[in-house]
Amino acid sequence: MAQEIKTVEEFEREVLQSDIPVLVDFWAPWCGPCRMLAPTIDELAQEYAGKVKVVKVNTDELPMVAMQYGIRGIPTVILFVNGEVADVKVGLQPKAVFENMIERVLGE
Repeated sequence: MAQEIKTVEEFEREVLQSDIPVLVDFWAPWCGPCRMLAPTIDELAQEYAGKVKVVKVNTDELPMVAMQYGIRGIPTVILFVNGEVADVKVGLQPKAVFENMIERVLGE
């Protein structure tokens, strides 16, 4: 299951300072497409455990993090590698889209 990030400090530690790629799901509880995407995000967390960290950021609870990365629509999924944005997908996407994002960075 994807880890829920609760503070800016936790975001910096778990995402920006991570030594493995991190898939971040920016979401909110009131967002229907976000809730539809949640099971996919949790599946990715299980499938890539140990290779990719998968976390969720509630944009209502951490608006400053969402603003920092220019999140205008949710769900937005950002793949971070070495603290840098490697790829971004906005909106409800099929699981294969995220698998492709991850495989591209793992394959390098």
